[in-house]
Amino acid sequence: MRFIDEAEILVQAGNGGNGCRSFLREKYRPKGGPDGGDGGKGGDVILLSDSKRNTLLELHLQKHYRAERGIHGRGKNQHGRKGKDRVIRVPVGTLIRDAERHEVLHDLKVPGERFVAANGGRGGRGNARFVTPDCRLPDSCEEGARGESRRLHCELKLLADVGLVGFPNAGKSTLLARLSSAKPKIADYPFTTLVPQLGLVRVDEDRSFVLADIPGILPGAAEGVGLGLRFLRHIERTSVLLFLIDLGDPSWEDPLSTYLKLREELGCFSEGLLKKRLVVAFNKIDLPLALERKSMVLDRSEFRDQEVFFISAVGGKGLGPLTRCLFGHVRESRRQPEASPSDAVRGGMA
Repeated sequence: MRFIDEAEILVQAGNGGNGCRSFLREKYRPKGGPDGGDGGKGGDVILLSDSKRNTLLELHLQKHYRAERGIHGRGKNQHGRKGKDRVIRVPVGTLIRDAERHEVLHDLKVPGERFVAANGGRGGRGNARFVTPDCRLPDSCEEGARGESRRLHCELKLLADVGLVGFPNAGKSTLLARLSSAKPKIADYPFTTLVPQLGLVRVDEDRSFVLADIPGILPGAAEGVGLGLRFLRHIERTSVLLFLIDLGDPSWEDPLSTYLKLREELGCFSEGLLKKRLVVAFNKIDLPLALERKSMVLDRSEFRDQEVFFISAVGGKGLGPLTRCLFGHVRESRRQPEASPSDAVRGGMA
């Protein structure tokens, strides 16, 4: 399945049914009076967050969604049925924007959350509704109102607790595969990860967190170099960022320069990313060259106040303390109360 994280769609709510103009004519009631029923309300277009979906591919392939119109009223005071709603299932974490006004309409962050993107038109009133003491035989009825039409821009931002950040070939996919049951592609060349990957990391039987791996970041990613610009938004929702730095890279010169370059790219994309809790892990500590460089890291004053770990993603060395540290920060962020969204949010235009 292709990973699609952006899509633009047109949603059209159903028109309301027309009211009926009718007068009762029966054998024993030749002057029964007006009996036109009301038209039914048009169906709404609803976006529903579904935890079983992880891509916007369906919205990428189908661009137009239309709800059913309301049924027209009929004689003998028969009211038309409401039109069926059109429910569009999207992944949890989908951000909904108005494509024309570029404003955020809603953020579907909870499984099963509903957002009414377009409201159906009101049904028209039949002539029976217009009876008054001064007008006993009204000859008019109403047409149903038109349903709302709106162009939406849907953007998927993955929901994860920890974001894994690093340059290509730092060992991010290997670390994700080691800590979780995820099976990302692993190879000895850059950009083996082309789409974000999620993995559930279990600290013990009852405690776990979600780790997100994004494609490797290159200098200039915030300006569109490499794949970083497109996928950096997938770590915006995380509470902790894990910087993974390859300590055994022969071309590597200074641990601080690598760390600062990663911070610079994140800061250029969003200042909010630098406000998150940062943890640094130096990978491939089982290599002789990495062992020689360990003292260089410890000697730098910039890392003394930073949480630093020396690990081997392949051999598993140092992963236990790192995992417990990450979960501690995740647990702290989870304690912060969050406003629970309503069961259904109305988002139609006034």
